[in-house]
Amino acid sequence: MSDTSCNVLLVVGSLHDASITRVVVKHLADNLSADGCEVNTLDFIEDPLPLFNPDTVWEQDYYLLLKERVAAADVIVLGTPDYHGSISSTLKNFLDHFWKEFTGKLFATIVASHEKGLTVHDQLRTVARQCYAWSMPYGVSFIEKIDVKNDQVASDELRNRLEMLQHDIQVYGRLLANQRASDITGTAPGFLAQLRK
Repeated sequence: MSDTSCNVLLVVGSLHDASITRVVVKHLADNLSADGCEVNTLDFIEDPLPLFNPDTVWEQDYYLLLKERVAAADVIVLGTPDYHGSISSTLKNFLDHFWKEFTGKLFATIVASHEKGLTVHDQLRTVARQCYAWSMPYGVSFIEKIDVKNDQVASDELRNRLEMLQHDIQVYGRLLANQRASDITGTAPGFLAQLRK
């Protein structure tokens, strides 16, 4: 991995055709790509994801292809609307499919919410912790018709927060990816030792 790039998987946790979550995720994806990152956006309108069933999922073709995309990522950006103070079922379904693939990686959170999305960010940090992933110490929240209008990021405040997130994703994503690779190939004890082959 070079000093200037990292592999980022951005997840659109909304099935709404006019999703403002999708608008913001796309804005960040475009900027990360322009900055030299390898960017992969997962949008379940384009790539439907069956409901997680632990009895049947492991050998399914869709799961194996999705697993490759998740495993390749250094950073996973999770975008979701705030539904009743919680994450969307669409995003939860994605998260249910994995855990070892998240181990040692960086999570970043983006939430569309009229209520600041604080409980949603906290829930996603809990998922990160349970999957032994790292999470950014902050998340980015935004409001429809104020921060996002006409399918574009409209406010300077949101634009600035996304620029900060973009910078931190690249800096800390690279650091954690390098350490993760070292832990997996090394011999020192640590949680990532279980991923050694």
